[in-house]
Order: sequence, then C-alpha cells, then structure tokens
Amino acid sequence: MEILMSIVAGVLFMVGTYLLLSKSLLKVVMSLVLLSHGAHLLLLTTRGLNTGAAPLLNMGETAFTDPLPQAMILTAIVISFGVTAFLLVLAYRTYKVHKTDDLEKLRGSADE
Repeated sequence: MEILMSIVAGVLFMVGTYLLLSKSLLKVVMSLVLLSHGAHLLLLTTRGLNTGAAPLLNMGETAFTDPLPQAMILTAIVISFGVTAFLLVLAYRTYKVHKTDDLEKLRGSADE
C-alpha cells in the first residue's frame, strides 16, 4: 500500500511541476495546490501505515498508531487552504488590473 501511495505522490509532484512551468496564472496556482497535496501524501506515506493497530497507546499493547503525522498533515492542510485562498485572490486581482492571466504578457508589462 505504501508503494501505491508513493507512486500517487510522485504523480502529483510530476503534474504539479508541469503545471508550474505553464504560462497561465491559474495553472500556476493549481500546481501549488497539487504540490501541497503531494507533500501531504508523502508525509503520511513516509510514516508508514499501521493496519490493525489501536489508534491510541494502551498499557497492554505495544503496537499503536502515532497521531502526530495526522495532526501535522491536518495543520498543513489548513495552512495550504489559506495560502491557496490568498493566491486565488491575488490572481483575480492581477487579472482585473492587467486583463490577462498570461505570465509572459504580465512580465512584458512589468518591464515597461
């Protein structure tokens, strides 16, 4: 199962990197969303999946599921949601001012 999750995380990183190199501002924002989801999945995968273990530590059991990776990923999801909302507002404002989302045209207007 960890192999499948690692492959999915790699695909998310691959697609996110491809979209990051595009000329559209909205595709760049979506690439950052995909990269953050890939990082969340990679964090969860590197910790390992414990199946059949108790979710909390009991005195009689030695096998338990560590809640720290899930808490870290939940915090990272909330932070990435805030960053995504900020980037979408920033992209919308840039589109309203420059009337385009093409990064090449935006770069040309900044040089003038």
